[in-house]
Amino acid sequence: MDAHHHVWDLARRPQPWLDSPAHKPIRRTFGVDDLRSAATRPIAGRRLESTVVVQCVTSVPETRELLALADDDPLVDGVVGWADLTSPAIGDVLDELRAGPGGSYLRALRHLVQGELDPQWLQYPAVERGLRAVRDRELGYDVLIRSHQFPQVVRLAERLPGLRLVLDHAGKPPIAHGDLADWERQVRLLARRPQVACKVSGLVTEASHRTWNVAGIRPVWDVLLSAFGPERLMFGSDWPVCVLAGGWNRWAATVDELLCGCSGTETEAVLAGTATAFYGLEPTPRDTEERTAPCS
Repeated sequence: MDAHHHVWDLARRPQPWLDSPAHKPIRRTFGVDDLRSAATRPIAGRRLESTVVVQCVTSVPETRELLALADDDPLVDGVVGWADLTSPAIGDVLDELRAGPGGSYLRALRHLVQGELDPQWLQYPAVERGLRAVRDRELGYDVLIRSHQFPQVVRLAERLPGLRLVLDHAGKPPIAHGDLADWERQVRLLARRPQVACKVSGLVTEASHRTWNVAGIRPVWDVLLSAFGPERLMFGSDWPVCVLAGGWNRWAATVDELLCGCSGTETEAVLAGTATAFYGLEPTPRDTEERTAPCS
């Protein structure tokens, strides 16, 4: 299970964030078949069998397109979409999305909180009202923040304990800078809230794209495993963004190595069980291979 990947068709919907020179290598259309072609390496003997596709832009039409994609492509088991949380009509919008083509695949919402300058954005009364509508429909909420925004997520978790939250990309730890102390403190504080899960995703693009290695990622993994436990961690690729720092298979090989020492039950949780439970997905049969060599 890849709990976090993206698709986009530039001929159909522009992606302004790709205009950055740093994003030139991924400034093209990516679809699910491209993911199938890219994701060929098993992790702990498990091949990719299902995915959750995540919104890119603040667009309800994009969410409709992703739901239709999920309805059409058997690899996609769930959709994390977008709707305007501040709108008084948020409940009606969610109901409309769920009643439309592929609506049963809507499992969560996400907003690009990392781009909001106000450190209290998640505490806006209108936002909180919108998140209550999300909670009341038994949907989850993907939290996309940078490390300085942790306090507002902690407050959200305290105020809405019934809202299931998943921290995207582990809160973007400053791996490239090497000082993880403040990030670790914030992660451990948030992890005290039992309704919060965490995606082991997006880490390689927070490291040096050219020189990162497993040793540099391991301290982050160790914190996440200690803070959340495997039952609240889920593997995500952040493909195709991860192409900027090595691609799906290199990240899969890294996760394979990080999981060495975990039990079969713990590995199953990280690679499938946590995401399946969080997003309310149907369990899928595993396509597995035995490891050809012991962990080292």
